[in-house]
Amino acid sequence: MECNTTYCRGEIRSEIATTLGTDPNHLPALLTTEQTALILGVKPATLQNWRSLGRHALPFVRVGRLPRYRTSDLADWIAGRTSGKG
Repeated sequence: MECNTTYCRGEIRSEIATTLGTDPNHLPALLTTEQTALILGVKPATLQNWRSLGRHALPFVRVGRLPRYRTSDLADWIAGRTSGKG
């Protein structure tokens, strides 16, 4: 069962905010590689690897030469990988 409801995405956004130590109503629109790695529990180098290999289809944008991750894309990406299986 995928987590694709608005409620589920709201829960994910709250978890993101808690991890970043910010208010869920004032999340940054764009996250750094380091922030995204912290949220996902991986190393920044893992995200760099995923970007270069095109693994896991985690959307990102470039601001100049710097990769950034939209908070909304990250929440959607996590929701799409959430299952009801323990």
